[in-house]
Amino acid sequence: MRGVLLLAAGRREGMDEFADLDGEFLASLAPLIAFPLVGAVWLSTQGQAQIGWLAFLARICGVLAQPVIIHLFARSFGAQGHWLRTSTAMNWAFWLILPLLMVAGIVAQILAMIGIQDATALGISGLLLIAYVAWYQWGIIRTGLAIKAGQAVLVLLGIDAVSVFFRPCRI
Repeated sequence: MRGVLLLAAGRREGMDEFADLDGEFLASLAPLIAFPLVGAVWLSTQGQAQIGWLAFLARICGVLAQPVIIHLFARSFGAQGHWLRTSTAMNWAFWLILPLLMVAGIVAQILAMIGIQDATALGISGLLLIAYVAWYQWGIIRTGLAIKAGQAVLVLLGIDAVSVFFRPCRI
């Protein structure tokens, strides 16, 4: 958690909290797989097994695609030795999204209270959230792989492109 929060504040030393070990990487994957698995089982008990398991498989593909993309880019940028730690940090960074969603909701409420229409307030807070998450992930990639800013943008665009493809709502 310390590494996630330090990186969220833009502090490079947050990357030092993540190890370059297979076990650490697998531990970071476990909750990203377990929660969709529980969702698939629950949907199966509700008579929606096909949707549940297809969504689970799509989520797993998206989760596993991220480290593959990071590895491919790291190799092409000569940073192959850093991909595992970077992937581990990106996996744990996912969990910051939940509190950020709450903050975005509060921002939207404040904007609405000062007179901005609800839809506009939601749009503004959503764009701020997207911008922050993109900056946060870009920083993890740039710091973790020790690459140039533009190279980190390419990695992030690759991850985002694949993530959109594997969104469960597309099934």
